Amino acid sequence: MKKINLRQRLNQGSAVLAPGVYDALTALIAERAGFEALYLSGGAVAYTQFGRSDIGLTTATEAVNVLARITDRVETPIIVDGDTGFGNALNTRRTVRDFERAGAAMIQLEDQSFPKRCGHLENKSLIGTAEMCGKLRAALDARHSSETLILARTDAVAVEGLDAAMERAEAYLACGVDALFIEAVHSAEQMDIVCKRFAPRIPLLANMVEGGKTPIQSADELSARGFKIVIFPGGTARFAAKQFEDYFMSLKTHGTTLPMKAEMFDFNELNELIGTPELLALGQRYV
Repeated sequence: MKKINLRQRLNQGSAVLAPGVYDALTALIAERAGFEALYLSGGAVAYTQFGRSDIGLTTATEAVNVLARITDRVETPIIVDGDTGFGNALNTRRTVRDFERAGAAMIQLEDQSFPKRCGHLENKSLIGTAEMCGKLRAALDARHSSETLILARTDAVAVEGLDAAMERAEAYLACGVDALFIEAVHSAEQMDIVCKRFAPRIPLLANMVEGGKTPIQSADELSARGFKIVIFPGGTARFAAKQFEDYFMSLKTHGTTLPMKAEMFDFNELNELIGTPELLALGQRYV
């Protein structure tokens, strides 16, 4: 698959639809489905690597390690959640360098205080606008390539209200970031207010969380409103968790996987998916 330049793609056509992935296998399957970008969230790392909640327990190194395994397997651009930069402006510089070295196409940074929590949980708290601007400037200075994009996220809607969130977004835009993400808007009307103000000037991200604060809409609907990036970050993990629950309950009940056979890859199908024949053939070159 030809690698897409994400900066160029965001300046063309409709919104980029980026599904959430959480490891190399989910990324490979999403790439084979034809998506133009993929999204690795901090929540997905916490859910799948540790079986824990998205409340700031994951470290930068742990997220970088997951990212590196994904970018080693797929060519599709990865938008990665850098949380708060995992500390102050100097920590943010290191986070950006580590994520860029691991192959991130876009790095998202947010203005929550540390430890942060999922943007659709209650009782979030924020750092000041000036401090966040310092972290964003640090992030922009730290990247080695201008093709590594910096996405600024504000969680202020739930804490300070929509007007304050847009003022923060204005300040972050003035820092020179490449995209904006106003998290957890509550309605289609708020989406339109945000898009009217910012969409003509910078790519905007819409975050679709099943059961979250923002009403779920399709990528086409959100693109028509003015968004340029649409993510469904946790849907993959939520779907997989439900499927795994059904699988394990069935196996416990029946003592065999036969009732689930139609919903599974068999041994040969999975090997075909992950490229085992090609890998074995490659190995023969070194015999």
